[in-house]
Amino acid sequence: MPNPTLLIGGMGFIGLHTARSFLDAGQDVVVTYHQNRREPDFLQPFLGVRPHTKKIDVLDEHRVNEVIQKHQPEGVVYLAVPALAGVSPAEEFKTNTGGYLNVLEACRAAGVRRLSVTSSLAVYNSVKERPWREDMTFPVTSNNPTEAYKKGLEILGLYFGQRTGLDVVMLRVAGIFGPMYHSMANLPSRLAHAAAHGRAPDFNGMRYGPPKADDGSDACYVKDVGEGIRLVHMAATLQHKVYNVGNGRATRNAELVEAIREVVPEFECELPPGGDSDNRYMDLSRTTAEVGYKPKIGVERGLAEYVAWLRTHPN
Repeated sequence: MPNPTLLIGGMGFIGLHTARSFLDAGQDVVVTYHQNRREPDFLQPFLGVRPHTKKIDVLDEHRVNEVIQKHQPEGVVYLAVPALAGVSPAEEFKTNTGGYLNVLEACRAAGVRRLSVTSSLAVYNSVKERPWREDMTFPVTSNNPTEAYKKGLEILGLYFGQRTGLDVVMLRVAGIFGPMYHSMANLPSRLAHAAAHGRAPDFNGMRYGPPKADDGSDACYVKDVGEGIRLVHMAATLQHKVYNVGNGRATRNAELVEAIREVVPEFECELPPGGDSDNRYMDLSRTTAEVGYKPKIGVERGLAEYVAWLRTHPN
């Protein structure tokens, strides 16, 4: 049996579905968690048999090295996303960078085949040219923590790899929705929760204000993203260091509502007119050409699955 893949943050939202993609493909995984151990039913057939679970704080350098040395992973996927609310700017900075350095150095010391790091579509927030391609440049200024730290971690991680020979790859993932998502930050999840529980959607507290019908961006079902992460990470060779993993098209907010009404006809949601969705998506040409990634489920079917999940699960 080949060595497992270590998923740091593998019990997070994206991590759980990425773990399932690896397991379905016959690849063993070790999944880590910091505080919350989650065992959704779609992983329960495997638990105690193939995926090993480990508690780890990436700020604990000794523990990071211990886990990597013990399991000797073929590669590492870094999915850890520390909570940013309620901490000082200094604590926020330390959490985002200190643990990352521990993982980079532990991977280098252990000689892992590849470290794949999940970045975000947020790095394109201030890029006016569309659709967004991996070779575009973006300004150094940022409008939110995700945008700022993902930009910084991409630059630092790629330079670390350049200096040390560690194969470090960045995966820019789209706006993700699906089972186990809990922060309610994005619109697809708010709409799905409302429809599944027979209530009107709540748009209070959304980062950019109440949504408009023609606003939109690259929304992607989490199962598709998990598959894309696996395909890039497991590729024998890669020609680049940065890959987009999303749906490959912009989905208007009005289309999200229409898709949910296909499965919940009585769903009530009227969005005000206006907005911008013109080419607001990540180009997948590079990822498709090199590893064959294309979203298999898509937004419409993904929303139907998500609503069905929410009707029998709390999140």
